[in-house]
Amino acid sequence: MNQKNKDFRLTARRSCLRLANIIILWLLGCSIALAGELGGRKRIGLVLGGGGAKGAAEVGVLKVLEEYGIYPDYIAGTSIGAIVGGLYACGYRANDLEELFRTQEWLSLLGDRNTELRNKVYEERDGTTYIFGFPIGKNPQKTEVEESPLGALTGRKVTQLLDSLTKKYDGIKSFDQLPIPFRCVAVDIRNVEEIIMDSCEIEVAMRASMALPGAFKPVRWKGRLLVDGGMLNNLPVDVVRKMGADIVIAIDLETIQHSAPTYSLKESLGIGGLVDWAVSRPDRKKAKANREDADIYINPQLFGYDATSFSSESIEDMLERGERAARAMDKQLRKLSRR
Repeated sequence: MNQKNKDFRLTARRSCLRLANIIILWLLGCSIALAGELGGRKRIGLVLGGGGAKGAAEVGVLKVLEEYGIYPDYIAGTSIGAIVGGLYACGYRANDLEELFRTQEWLSLLGDRNTELRNKVYEERDGTTYIFGFPIGKNPQKTEVEESPLGALTGRKVTQLLDSLTKKYDGIKSFDQLPIPFRCVAVDIRNVEEIIMDSCEIEVAMRASMALPGAFKPVRWKGRLLVDGGMLNNLPVDVVRKMGADIVIAIDLETIQHSAPTYSLKESLGIGGLVDWAVSRPDRKKAKANREDADIYINPQLFGYDATSFSSESIEDMLERGERAARAMDKQLRKLSRR
């Protein structure tokens, strides 16, 4: 065999090897892409902001997300968002939560009202004084219950309701063990520190996150005194990001961006803590950053409603407004649809 033929065969062999390598790399790339499509989809985080009765709008949004086949991989919430989010994480769905909002006697529930005494102007029973069924004070000589000056309402009825709804998950060690991993935000009122609650009795976490300073008594937990997380982080996008969310859907119930909280902190904080908080207003700074970091930001038009708008007509309208706000994001939601 002459040298010319040898060179030709060597060149052909090298070309075949290069072609084989290219085919192998192409097949490997296709396999990786396919694996990414099948098992490496982007994880969705749902963030539910605080706003009292306006949480009904969040349920309206959830109804639409379910229509699109969008279910979150992670949930984070504050205040009413912690309640809606916590129950959703436990397996309740939009229809269940809608029924809850429509059927509860919210005034009695939130006010710890004894409905048996609703028609009595004044009644004293078991050391507690009631006006039209609402507890307004306890006689220290007739009760051993420790009273806190930091709130008027115990929130006992709310806690009992949440406990009954989440009984199935009593004793879990982490909120990661829920059907959907969950976090909620509270604030240690003693040092004005944000607390991310990820383990304890879930009804306790939800109750702590909604403890509006001055209205509800704080929740004692691990030596801390916890109140409403909206004081520092009312739209916890950063929390759900840390949980692992790639795409964040945030539902913001605020009607005036950067507005001051509707509750007074003067009686809830020490002077030093109040001054520090009032000067720095970390809630405003964080709210702005979290809104900008959300991939899909839904802000239902809720002007005219506030945290106490629990009438049946208001609930019905806010549910519809939540639905409309979600449907306005049709293009973005279609991209996440799993249907």
